[in-house]
Amino acid sequence: MAIVRVGFVELWVRDLEKSLEFYQGLLGLRLEHREGEAAYLRGYEELEWSLKLTQAPFPAVRALGFKVDEKGLEQGLAWARQEGLPHRLESDWGRPEILRLQDPFGHPLAFYFKAEKLPRVLQNYHEYRGPGVLRLDHLNVFSPEVGEATRLYQEVFGFRLTEYTEDDEGRLWASWLHRKGNVHDIAFTNGEGPRLHHFAYWLPDPLAVLKAADILAGAMRTDQIERGPGRHGISNAMFLYLRDPDGHRVELYTSDYLTVDPDLPPVRWSLNDPRR
Repeated sequence: MAIVRVGFVELWVRDLEKSLEFYQGLLGLRLEHREGEAAYLRGYEELEWSLKLTQAPFPAVRALGFKVDEKGLEQGLAWARQEGLPHRLESDWGRPEILRLQDPFGHPLAFYFKAEKLPRVLQNYHEYRGPGVLRLDHLNVFSPEVGEATRLYQEVFGFRLTEYTEDDEGRLWASWLHRKGNVHDIAFTNGEGPRLHHFAYWLPDPLAVLKAADILAGAMRTDQIERGPGRHGISNAMFLYLRDPDGHRVELYTSDYLTVDPDLPPVRWSLNDPRR
């Protein structure tokens, strides 16, 4: 199954207006469409929406979405049927066909190919707000079965391993896997799950990470800054972790490295390495 890249995140939120004040008002994501109790947003580089917020009685992750090639939906449907996984086909705004399924580890996945293209606004710099969020970059999920999940996502979905953490006995504790040619589209971290640790948006440069922190501080919202600004050892990227009004964790992320070579050796990190 040929996944192209991470495509979208769909969240349930308790107060849609408060969530929009955070994602649109503070982070500057573009609100492209509202329909009933749902809102669709994107970054300035994106031609498709990448974040759907739906008002609900409780916060939750409804879907972790991936864009696939033109044969991907057919292949994904065949795989779900073969494995006996819960699945269904449905549509959403600007996306006529989405395959939703639950992977063997319980993660709620969604796959799509066709999408309505939105107007290009990358160079409409006068419209930029917040720190200038460009695009959805990756997902990080908890799983008690990191090794098994890593193998399945490599063998079934075609992900490539870029970095990993293991203990002194060689047990895998975390993995970073990509499709689009940077460090990761998805990472698996050892822990109670299935559960989303965070989703990340790409910023233009490290100064934008500092700007995001300044914006939150200026708005007297420092309680929503969880960690950073800083630099990860794994990925070498600059980061800032934030919590939205419902506690969903979003990372602002930039400046990792290119991973397009098919023979790129993965980087090993010791679980006990403080630099990671």
